[in-house]
Amino acid sequence: AAAFNHVVELNEMLAEEMVRICDEVAKEGRIHQRMKFFNATGSWGDSVDSVNTLIGDLVQPTAEIARVIESVARGDLSQTLSLEVNGRPLYGEFLRIGNVVNTMVGQLGAFASEVSRVAREVGTDGKLGGQAQVPGVAGTWKDLTDNVNLMATNLTNQVRGIADVVTAVA
Repeated sequence: AAAFNHVVELNEMLAEEMVRICDEVAKEGRIHQRMKFFNATGSWGDSVDSVNTLIGDLVQPTAEIARVIESVARGDLSQTLSLEVNGRPLYGEFLRIGNVVNTMVGQLGAFASEVSRVAREVGTDGKLGGQAQVPGVAGTWKDLTDNVNLMATNLTNQVRGIADVVTAVA
């Protein structure tokens, strides 16, 4: 009876610890928390280790995604998401999300580079007729690229019009 009561007590403590860690990690976002079940041995200890490993394996890609998105928010488009964790390749949804994030950063970089190039060529260097070429962009990024190109075309036409007037006056 004492052994049975001890097992019930351990099971109760494990359940309470699982509820605590679920609340702290999943609901409160405290992703560095881990299960604590002192002196757990055998399958009790294996269960605690498994849950802590699961949390770590879920947190690592999530933290990497946050790192890259924070870099983008600061205007740093040089950061990408590693598609492996601790030497192991990502799979499933983590791989899909990693590829999406890296594609997004790449497209933002290409867009920024092309817009800067066209602005420099047309606006600063006076090379008229420049157009941004950003392959693979869609939606808002395509609309922005089209607007930059329209602006460059309008500026080119205005400068050429002014040149025609100046030439005619001269």
